Amino acid sequence: MTEDVALVGSKLRRWEKYLDNFKLPTWNEIPDIGLFMDQVITLLTQYLDYLPPELKEDNCITPAAINNYVRMKIMPEPRKKRYYRLHIAYLLMICTMKQSLSIALLRKIIPVGIPEEEFEPLYNAYVERHCHTAQYFNQQVAKAADPILHGEDAMPQDITNLIFMVSIISGFCQLLAEKLILLEPPKEAEE
Repeated sequence: MTEDVALVGSKLRRWEKYLDNFKLPTWNEIPDIGLFMDQVITLLTQYLDYLPPELKEDNCITPAAINNYVRMKIMPEPRKKRYYRLHIAYLLMICTMKQSLSIALLRKIIPVGIPEEEFEPLYNAYVERHCHTAQYFNQQVAKAADPILHGEDAMPQDITNLIFMVSIISGFCQLLAEKLILLEPPKEAEE
């Protein structure tokens, strides 16, 4: 059992190091050359490469999903079947937030139909928030996982306790995000 704790500690340290260096691309780092769907999938997979290898097989970024986002008007339509910087930025925001929010709620908070010049600062602010939140998350996990990361007397129960804690936090975070979104008046009422 001690080997399991050591393995989890090793994986946590590796993931912490990876997340400390992970950054979503800024607006200017996203290509604006008109990519076809298969190129978009490849690019998004590279940009969102923080998923554990076990989960990468379940490709969360598919042509069908992207087509649904367009159909549901959560992002702009491609131009002549090509996706540009604006589309990739929308997809990065959607893909990172859909892990905890439904598409219906994302539609309420991601503005569609605004000029590209207005979306750029919104996207860059999102990238900065994503980075700061990842750093904060790492700090909190390091505190909570201290017995696993540094304690020679760590027990398998410490792993279970960490799993319980992050699951509960995830639930509270999702609930708070949903409540805050639902406090906002519908977009149609704002116009």
